Amino acid sequence: MSFVIDEVRRIDAQLDRLQLSATADYPLTPLIRAATDWHSEDSSEIALATNLERISQLQAIIKSLSSASSRPLLRRGRLQELIRQSGLLELSSGASDIDEVSQKYETELEWLLVGKITVQVYGLILSSLVDQTIPLSNDIWYWDEILGSRRNTGLYFVQTSPLRLWNWSNDIYQDARRRLDHLISRNDNNVATSQALSNRWRQFYGLVKQSLRDRSLADLHANVLTPLTMVRSEMRSKQNNLKRLREMSASGIGVLMDEGLNLYIDDEDDHSLSGRNRDTSRDLWQNTLGKSIALMENVLRNVTSLDSGVSEFEDTVFVSVEKDSEVVLFQSGEEMPAKPAILVERLDHILCEHIPDQQSKSNSLARQSGKPSVLVRYWLPTTMLVFFSGTILQVAVHRKAEILTWIRDLNATVIDFWYNWIVEPAKKVIGTIRHDEDSEIAIMSKESLEGDRASLERMVVDFAIDNPNTADGKPLGEAEIGIVRAKVKEGDLTPVLIAYERDLRKPFVGTVRGDLVRALLIQVQKTKVDVEVALGGIDALLKSQELVFGFVGLTPGILVCLGISRWLGGFFGSRPSWTMGIKQGRVVRLLRNINRVLTVSLASGGPMLSYKERGLLLCEVQILRQTAQGMLPGEINREFLEDVNDLVDVRTGIEQQLRIVERVRWAYAKWL
Repeated sequence: MSFVIDEVRRIDAQLDRLQLSATADYPLTPLIRAATDWHSEDSSEIALATNLERISQLQAIIKSLSSASSRPLLRRGRLQELIRQSGLLELSSGASDIDEVSQKYETELEWLLVGKITVQVYGLILSSLVDQTIPLSNDIWYWDEILGSRRNTGLYFVQTSPLRLWNWSNDIYQDARRRLDHLISRNDNNVATSQALSNRWRQFYGLVKQSLRDRSLADLHANVLTPLTMVRSEMRSKQNNLKRLREMSASGIGVLMDEGLNLYIDDEDDHSLSGRNRDTSRDLWQNTLGKSIALMENVLRNVTSLDSGVSEFEDTVFVSVEKDSEVVLFQSGEEMPAKPAILVERLDHILCEHIPDQQSKSNSLARQSGKPSVLVRYWLPTTMLVFFSGTILQVAVHRKAEILTWIRDLNATVIDFWYNWIVEPAKKVIGTIRHDEDSEIAIMSKESLEGDRASLERMVVDFAIDNPNTADGKPLGEAEIGIVRAKVKEGDLTPVLIAYERDLRKPFVGTVRGDLVRALLIQVQKTKVDVEVALGGIDALLKSQELVFGFVGLTPGILVCLGISRWLGGFFGSRPSWTMGIKQGRVVRLLRNINRVLTVSLASGGPMLSYKERGLLLCEVQILRQTAQGMLPGEINREFLEDVNDLVDVRTGIEQQLRIVERVRWAYAKWL
């Protein structure tokens, strides 16, 4: 969708209203009844219509030209085909054996057909101008970037040096050729023939040296500036040409939008098409068709003339339209039965001649002053690649085995990375979620602590039995042994520590008796049990965070895969998230450009936009609509299009348009 299609549909709807009002003016004669009744099955009425085929053909072509179809703008070739089918290029007055009312009805259909074709041509011209104007901004920004850096300027000089050398050599050759032809023409034929057989090449070589000498002297006087300065001057000249071309195209768009196809029909007031107003409106819109066709023709003829400025272009177009002989004849009010045929002939001429010629000239200017071609910009690395391709191929052949080994190692590395850092950690995470025993994290075995604790209990009980600490020295009973066993489970080794303290007073005796060494070994076992208890706590903590550790092990592989995929996506194509970020930045710049156009126009003191500013605004809005497409939800997108349509409505004034820009900024900031 674009503003061109919206404008075409709006004008086409006005023409449809004119068709309905025109049909209501004529009684249903047998011919008109048969032609207008699309569902009639009465063959007797159709037999009465001698010119039914003509009217049916016109109605079918009008239906094909309707913008309500799936393709609002038809191709140029399709329009030419429909013009040929209509038969309006043949200046015939029609059948003479039909009644006057039917003849007028056929004339109304012909005028409606001319209007439909004019709307399509109008849309094609606008669409062509917009498509030619929008890319010029990229080339202008390219020259800004090149001019902003001496390194880029030097690189451009190197890139274009073969073209400069070719142009210089061609100039030398052409100059020497002209001198040789002039010298031959001064001699008689016999001398010329003898020279052609013997000394022609020597003479031409001398003329080439003379041309080189003259060109060197001329360049010595002209090249006072450095080569980089000359290149910068050339780039500024190309940039200025692009700016003039963009301004001229924008002015042409503004002229067509403001002055073209104003049918003087109120879109909401049906009273304008009733009674006497209907006849007035019919005369006005028929005259408007002729004037609009002349306007489109003059815009196409002058829009690529960069020698004149925007003001001169606009004055030339309007003066040419006012002096157009056919426009003057139409405005005179004289009855001309061949008026539709005359207009269709001009429309066919526009389609066949003016539009292709304008597109060719515009593309030629953009190509001459635009960004250099890919071949010019990359000839140096391409030449180096071709020059060293033999060496590269030779190295590749000699190191074939090593290269194959690198490829196999790379393949094995990728496979091992995938299985060891993606598949296996993922399996462990899934096993943890499912409480798989094989995936549990453990620092020590489950039965290790219980065995060491039971061993410590037995050692302490045996030591307490062998060394009772009772007052009468009697052995411990079952009750005392149970108390000792319970204290050991709580970590209390009092019997052992009492004996250990006693043996420390006489360490030699305790050592000989063995109790001191036994007490030390029991304390070593106690230390081992304490360490295992601490490890058991750590083991429980790890088990409680087992899923976290599983994801931690899986994260590095996922990050590496994401990084590689993002790099590949950026190298081979844009990812949706990147595209959305690029679009959002572009929308901000477009809103800035729209605000700048409106602000500059407001500073100039005019209440309305000029034709050039209107064209620039429409181009920026067109890019904004294309960029925002797909970024907004359905209902929000419809509201956005309403605001955009209000923005391009110049009748609201510049201040109101600036307010609309601010409304777009804050209303759609969430998406744009």
